[in-house]
Amino acid sequence: MAEYQADLWVLLTLSLSVCPRMSLLWGVLSQVLSWTGLCQLMFLACTGLGAVVAVVTVRLLVRHAWFTYRLSCFSKPHANFWLLGHLGQMQCTEEGLLQVDDLVQRYTHSCSWFLGPFYHLVRLFHPDYVKPLLMAPASITVKDELIYGHLRPWLGQSLLLCNGEEWSRRRRLLTPAFHFDILKNYVTKFNTSTNIMHDKWRHLVAKGTTNVEMFDHVTLMTLDSLLKCAFSYNSNCQWSASEYVSALVELSDLIIDRRQKILHHWDWFYWKTQQGKQFRKALNVVHRYIFTREVVQKRRCLISQHKNTETDFTTAPQRKKDFVDILLLSKDEDGQGLTDEEIQAEANTFMFAGHDTTASAICWTLYNLARHGHYQEQCRQEVMDLMQGRDRHEIEWEDLSNLPFTTMCIRESLRLHSPVQAVTRKYTQDIALPEDRTVPKGAISLVSIYGTHHNPAVWTNPHEFHPLRFDPTNTAGRASHAFIPFSSGPRNCIGQKFALAELRVVVALTLLRFRLTLGVNPQLGSRSGGVRRLPQLVLRAEGGLWLQLEPLIPHNLEECQDE
Repeated sequence: MAEYQADLWVLLTLSLSVCPRMSLLWGVLSQVLSWTGLCQLMFLACTGLGAVVAVVTVRLLVRHAWFTYRLSCFSKPHANFWLLGHLGQMQCTEEGLLQVDDLVQRYTHSCSWFLGPFYHLVRLFHPDYVKPLLMAPASITVKDELIYGHLRPWLGQSLLLCNGEEWSRRRRLLTPAFHFDILKNYVTKFNTSTNIMHDKWRHLVAKGTTNVEMFDHVTLMTLDSLLKCAFSYNSNCQWSASEYVSALVELSDLIIDRRQKILHHWDWFYWKTQQGKQFRKALNVVHRYIFTREVVQKRRCLISQHKNTETDFTTAPQRKKDFVDILLLSKDEDGQGLTDEEIQAEANTFMFAGHDTTASAICWTLYNLARHGHYQEQCRQEVMDLMQGRDRHEIEWEDLSNLPFTTMCIRESLRLHSPVQAVTRKYTQDIALPEDRTVPKGAISLVSIYGTHHNPAVWTNPHEFHPLRFDPTNTAGRASHAFIPFSSGPRNCIGQKFALAELRVVVALTLLRFRLTLGVNPQLGSRSGGVRRLPQLVLRAEGGLWLQLEPLIPHNLEECQDE
């Protein structure tokens, strides 16, 4: 063995003497691979890494100091430490909403808020301060990463999340999908899905179950309705457990959990955690449910076939335009439509935003009417008067404008229990606010819908349910941005007319067929009057929202009317 090593060394020596460059390389390698060389290499690597960390830290601290100075015009709630600010103080619980009430009571219109040196916010909860921000041009408005960035793996680069010219183009292409002429076709589908839910309730009552958790039933109903409206798909999801709904709830919980843990805000770290893996698993369920890229391509082929035969399949009597049809047929000024990926992103957003938020609004409206029986009876009488003389109990498009008091109750419920509690924005330039205050470029503006709707400087007795606030005679002197359940301005909710139409149909038919009273939460053993609100991606209730059902119209009689 020794002789072999000696021969190898001789060969290497001869080759290096022939090639000076190899000799130089060998010298470098021998230095590097020696213990001294390895230590020096590690020292250089650590020094470089330390320098990078130092530069990043200095930049972070300078940025933090700059925002602290620029936001000094806003009152600042007590923070435990200058560097950490209010990190860990925001809660997605009943106590979190009570904290907002306290901030509103103390600061009236706005305050600054720091999440460590990473996020610098202005929290706003007064119409005069909210308006300049929400009405700012879309060209300078940016959706921030704190709230919306965590939705991107789920919803893609959709209208909700994109910015600038891309947002403007998407908005123009999607607006026709929410035109009144399109919404009219959806009312029949709202009726059908509501009828299925009510049939389920009758079956439960017949078996002796009158205490029902609203979110379980209403969420499946709005999902069923949306699948019919968006994809012309009859899912039968109301009669069986929905893997999709379970995955949606899990995604919502995981996103809220991620917001609370600052290290989880960095993708490279989050996707390695157990929560990140759970998120990917739930995301796979949502993305493969009903609407996939293959579905888009099949619908494109269907439209193409009808074009080749010179027939317009969307104008045939048996075929109504749905959401996907309109997305596929829409073209911009250059004659370009949406790609398959863009359509899939918009469909996922419509599925989430269109059924979860509406379900929350319906549940809380029914809850508020269950708590206030006299308002419930007044709504019921209005619906009964509307149905008088009809052969069947079905809400039609023209009926929606003939339910003024029911609509007032819905709006008051949207004020008291808004499905979305806040929206956030960033701006590419400074935004001036009243009293010489300024939101600096790059700061996050957190517009508190909840805080604005519960501000005693704006609303008298803001925590009470009082539908007559929305009587036309009482709204004349109200600030334009006192009521913003669908946000406002150029980036408001594009689907608000869809949501309000479905709300009126479901609430009207429910009150016509059932009397609602507060139910008993099995977990708490108490009636739902003491419900604890749960502000997640949409407003829910801890342990669910339980109501007691009393059928008013015998099922056999209603079947006779429908024949």
